[in-house]
Amino acid sequence: MDVTSSQTTYRETGFYSSIILDYLEGNQQLNPFYKHPVSLDGIKAAIEERKLYNTDRKLLVDVLQKHYEGKIPTPQQQFNIKQVGNSNCFTITTAHQPNIFTGHLYFIYKILHTIKLCKQLKADMPENDFVPIFYMGSEDADLEELGHVYINGYKHAWNTKQTGGVGRMKVDKALIKLLDDIEGEVAVHPHGNKIIELMKICYTEDSTIELATFKLINALFGEFGLIVLLPEDAGYKKAFVPVVEKELIEGFSHSIVAKTVSAFPKHYKIQASGRELNMFYLKDDMRERIISENSKFKVQNSAIEFDEAGLLSELRQHPERFSPNVILRPVFQEMILPNIAFIGGGGELAYWLELKNVFAAVNVPFPVLILRNSFMLVEKKNTEKIRSLGFTTVDLFRTEHELLNVLVKKESKVQLSLEKERQITNEFYATLKITAVAVDKTLQPHTEALEKLAIRKINSLEKKMLRAEKKKFEAQQRQLQKLKTELFPHDNLQERIENFIPFYAKYGNGFIKLLYDNSLGLEQQFCILEVSCV
Repeated sequence: MDVTSSQTTYRETGFYSSIILDYLEGNQQLNPFYKHPVSLDGIKAAIEERKLYNTDRKLLVDVLQKHYEGKIPTPQQQFNIKQVGNSNCFTITTAHQPNIFTGHLYFIYKILHTIKLCKQLKADMPENDFVPIFYMGSEDADLEELGHVYINGYKHAWNTKQTGGVGRMKVDKALIKLLDDIEGEVAVHPHGNKIIELMKICYTEDSTIELATFKLINALFGEFGLIVLLPEDAGYKKAFVPVVEKELIEGFSHSIVAKTVSAFPKHYKIQASGRELNMFYLKDDMRERIISENSKFKVQNSAIEFDEAGLLSELRQHPERFSPNVILRPVFQEMILPNIAFIGGGGELAYWLELKNVFAAVNVPFPVLILRNSFMLVEKKNTEKIRSLGFTTVDLFRTEHELLNVLVKKESKVQLSLEKERQITNEFYATLKITAVAVDKTLQPHTEALEKLAIRKINSLEKKMLRAEKKKFEAQQRQLQKLKTELFPHDNLQERIENFIPFYAKYGNGFIKLLYDNSLGLEQQFCILEVSCV
């Protein structure tokens, strides 16, 4: 595979929120909302802070070993599980819900970013060890978010009536049927049968979504030593009990987040305001909010209720039944891991910026926040089309309208700009105004109105000339439309829509290696990969 890699800024893409762009660019307005900068010095500071926190490393190793029993971990995974028990070992973590078949491309990107950063940090700080962690959000219950996948721009949705935490849901006939449909689309490619065979090994009927995702991630990334952390474990949850108790009795996180977001610059969009109690009750196929009402604690949409003593007793006896929501999940993650950096998408980092003081309230270290790698994959045929039109790949981030205007003005054999005429008109009316005012001062507004009208007519004529000339470029316009549709499906970034299966079907495991080789560490740039098979 022949690959050309280049980078551009996230701002230039036009697809990222102002809060993320300002964070990446070091805007001082955001300094109060995070602890360490995205730099080697920031990582070193996070390590020193983490050393002062008593992470239960034995618990972590014991649970990881338990979860990997019977799953045949690779030698590097076995080594890394033991490593996290050592005081000089730290983790880099990314997290995601168990989307079917991995969901969107960025699922793959964030994992490889985590792996690559660990390797780079080991080279920079050989006295320490770094282990990549994938925290699987198995307790999430948003099936609409997790239960579909796009293949070549077409949406395949899982039609199931299962409820509760998606990790507990079972692979059923409907999901197998969905995989069969996808097979029909990708089997024609050189590695299509291989990736479908892998999917069928992982997604077997009556297996859970959590287990299927676990198997798939291990198959794709096990050789890199990636460790999958399954949060739904009584051991982990027991360590979290003091925070849950504080939340249930005091509702501490809600007031802290409310105060934080009130201090945010007003032009930033608030990502997660939270609830009065930011905990769910998790049991069987149910994951429902815990609400406080009339001195009772009720589980929403159920008949379950507790008084305070009963709820705390339930917590101590069954800590695994208590699941943090988006506000407290990061705290849980950082409590059980010796973590120094979190790699997430724009939306994730935006709500993490609201949580620094929540961490401080329970004395848990706040990690370095790193925006996950982003890629745009451009195949050779499209690269050639872009070049033939006289554009660079970065130019394609501009709107189709802008690109066509540039193309027409550049390629047209006639003069389409009337800027010179506007200048002459302005000069004419400047002279006319002097003459008119000398006769009668009251004529000035009339003269200015005539000037504005004249300029308006010139502008209108210029637009009509451009529209007329554009009709001569219909073939190029169709090419632009096709390029934009392929590279920006549904008017969005490729990584936010497409799944990795078609790419793997074309390039095999070389696709994973391609992404790994071109993954960045702390650089925080958008990557463009122009790919061709040789």
